[in-house]
Amino acid sequence: MTLIDLTAPARPNAHLGALPVAIIGAGPIGLAAAAHLHERAIDFIIYEAGDTIASSMAAWGHTRLFSPWEHLVDPAARRLLLPAGWTPPDASSLPTGSELIAQYLAPLAALHPIAARIRTGTTVTAVSRQGMDRTRTLGRASRPFVLRLAGPDGQVTDVQAAAVIDASGTYLNPNSLGSSGLDPLGLAGVAHLVSHALPDVLGAERTRFAGRHTLVVGAGHSAANTLIALAQLRREEPGTTLTWVIRNTEAVRVLGSADDDLQARASIGAAVRRLAEDGVINQVDGFEIIGLERRGVGVDVVGTRHGAREHVHADLIVNATGFRPNLDMLREIRLSLDDIVEAPSALAPLIDPNLHSCGTVPPHGVAELTQPERSFFIVGMKSYGRAPTFLLATGYEQVRSITDELAGNHGAARQVRLVLPATGVCQTDAEDASVCC
Repeated sequence: MTLIDLTAPARPNAHLGALPVAIIGAGPIGLAAAAHLHERAIDFIIYEAGDTIASSMAAWGHTRLFSPWEHLVDPAARRLLLPAGWTPPDASSLPTGSELIAQYLAPLAALHPIAARIRTGTTVTAVSRQGMDRTRTLGRASRPFVLRLAGPDGQVTDVQAAAVIDASGTYLNPNSLGSSGLDPLGLAGVAHLVSHALPDVLGAERTRFAGRHTLVVGAGHSAANTLIALAQLRREEPGTTLTWVIRNTEAVRVLGSADDDLQARASIGAAVRRLAEDGVINQVDGFEIIGLERRGVGVDVVGTRHGAREHVHADLIVNATGFRPNLDMLREIRLSLDDIVEAPSALAPLIDPNLHSCGTVPPHGVAELTQPERSFFIVGMKSYGRAPTFLLATGYEQVRSITDELAGNHGAARQVRLVLPATGVCQTDAEDASVCC
């Protein structure tokens, strides 16, 4: 799409001073934040670790979302795109991740007010305050943020920002296979046999999985999508088998969704249940993984089940156990995070997966996302910590609220409204990087 300069460049906002707002991550939530900041005439820079925008989403681009298009386009982004000649997709259709990028995110990122401010191939390795580690308080809020960047040429630089919106997601930080939260013993020796969540089983990675026994670990929709794809591969490629390992007695989040208003999501649970009942999937529940041992060309998964030690052998393992935020980059930032799910403390009670399903998470904004570090916000899937219930539409409302706050529109920032289906707007385990609940 041709770059289009719709308006004059954004100007610094008097409330923030001359420095831009730094957005970490050019996925759907980061780009939505950019659209909202542009509308409020607040300058910004987006730092994206991947070589292209939405690089994490591209990694699982073959996966179809549960949510229809009507819930996948940010309102401010729509207002930018329409004057540029953008044609909205059919509101009721369900895109894949790749289609979401091609038909929405790429055109949005190509608009001049945003394209001129995207820095791809640039990883934010740390965030701090100028001259202030996390222990120093006097005058802290008046100091600009400092972001340490690793650029595409390997050069390390520091840049300053008036505020930071961390929309870096969690897809690149999977949870461990081990039930303890630690990597299972022996992982290093068999790491090449362990796949990230949502491999392209029927496409680019077909030859890797065809004719082999794959063990899928995890109880969410990422695991379910992979199981369904492997079942199809089993029909097409002789010798392909699959085992599903979960540590609970039942995968309630996947199998217990018959009343879901999003029928595409409900159908996944029904399909997995049928495959298990028909013997296509060998389901092993109550299995807690301890270690991995190389055996022949495959791997023995060692664990306990009902108090007894057991082994499950496989050729390949798919780690679909969910994701966690990268907090190492924020060690010098003052954060208030829940000690269970690692989400902002005020948000955590609303999203704790031990208490809530996707449909019970209410809309929320700056009030729940404010940190002790003034003008620093974690948004999108990363704001949900280890909870698996993030909604793209909810993330859009997060950044709308935050950008109103940064613009000085404090009343509007706290008027958080969002209309969702009864059970929420989701994809697989996270629409922003992993795949949503």
